[in-house]
Amino acid sequence: MAAPATLIVKRRPESRIETAVAILKQKFGERLSTAEAVRAQHGKGEDHFPVMPPDAVVFAESTEDVAEAVRICAQHKVPVIPFGTGTSLEGHVGAIEGGVTIALSRMNKVLEVHAEDLDCRVQAGVTRKQINEYLRDTGLFFPIDPGADASLGGMTATRASGTNAVRYGTMRENVLGLTVVLADGRVVKTARRSKKSAAGYDLTRLFVGSEGTLGVITEIALRLYGIPEAMSSAVCNYPSLESAVNTVIATIQSGIPIARIEIVDEAQIDAINKYSGTSFAVEPTLFLEFHGSDASVKEQAERVKELSDGFGGGEFKWTTSAEERKKLWQARHDAAYASKALRKGAEVWATDVCVPISRLAECVVETQADIKRLGIIAPIVGHVGDGNFHVTLIADKNDAEEMRRANEFNERLVMRALAMDGTCTGEHGIGMGKMDFLVAEHGDAVAVMRTIKKALDPDNIMNPGKVLRV
Repeated sequence: MAAPATLIVKRRPESRIETAVAILKQKFGERLSTAEAVRAQHGKGEDHFPVMPPDAVVFAESTEDVAEAVRICAQHKVPVIPFGTGTSLEGHVGAIEGGVTIALSRMNKVLEVHAEDLDCRVQAGVTRKQINEYLRDTGLFFPIDPGADASLGGMTATRASGTNAVRYGTMRENVLGLTVVLADGRVVKTARRSKKSAAGYDLTRLFVGSEGTLGVITEIALRLYGIPEAMSSAVCNYPSLESAVNTVIATIQSGIPIARIEIVDEAQIDAINKYSGTSFAVEPTLFLEFHGSDASVKEQAERVKELSDGFGGGEFKWTTSAEERKKLWQARHDAAYASKALRKGAEVWATDVCVPISRLAECVVETQADIKRLGIIAPIVGHVGDGNFHVTLIADKNDAEEMRRANEFNERLVMRALAMDGTCTGEHGIGMGKMDFLVAEHGDAVAVMRTIKKALDPDNIMNPGKVLRV
């Protein structure tokens, strides 16, 4: 799937880029690569945009490395693109103006754990699985789970959330402070370790979700949680997508403190069965998880089952087995790869929206009707406990008519969500893919965002061509 013409931006002057790369080579030696394969690897995430390789990749190992690389690039007005694990979905890491990618994968140290205060500090390249493995013997865990084993720096930069967000919140609620390298190479810390502060502007929230356009996040202080005494997972199928969503709405409105509540439509559950070797009924299905004490987990499951029965839900299958729970959620996390496997050679275009919970059933049902009307392959899956759902378009980028229908669908999906007072993206971010929708959503507020961008990055070197047009 090609990038829209409006995203094609003129490269920075070659002489500037060549000079900056030569100086960086002297500084970083073998930790700078201009190899074609390395540049290509860092020029695309798991998105539908073409590869847009940088001119060089610097493998940073510390905040000081990042600051030095940014200072050199700033001196020559060369673009800087941060790169974590490459799992973003809206073209966040493409070097559309050329420049230098700063790879943060080697910045993978857990710096501090304060178990008594329920917080920790990590380098940006630490992944969500890595931090939980590190914390395993402390009785604590970090709950934000976007599915992919993304870096915590990337998750912070895109304001990620995932399956646990309905109970534990998103990265916005769970990032306590940041270390950030600004566009001129200065290093700032946005907060101290106290759990709250009324001192000055909230710079932490400014950089959470900034997608690398205001600075490079190098360290993150995170909120941690005690591992629940008991966990149980459940799966239940429904006669229609609407009845499944109505069960979700009733669960949330009843105040049941559910940890995860995910929906997959019949197309998605069929794809999961084929890919993961599962045998779920090919009907709209909810995946659920309950956290708490043994008694509270049992009570939560029973209350949700009563609600589910009222909406025509099928057998409510639940388990406390760690092995069975892991298998269930692995099947859910494999949804994107299961969708891709439906059609060999096709591109995957993952998009998401989020609406108020009271409008969720209406939005999902209308979306499914659009999929059928347009004759496209587009399984639905979602973190519906907070009104967020995803559609995975499977399309042939070489088929102009199919691409036209896919683009029409995506635009109708987003505008439907906005008409319901929702958002164009619940967790994927804007990147280069949803810049026009950001304007449709926020109107004049985008001009305020642009003012902030220009103040912090006057030469527009920080991940240019993403989030805002400058």
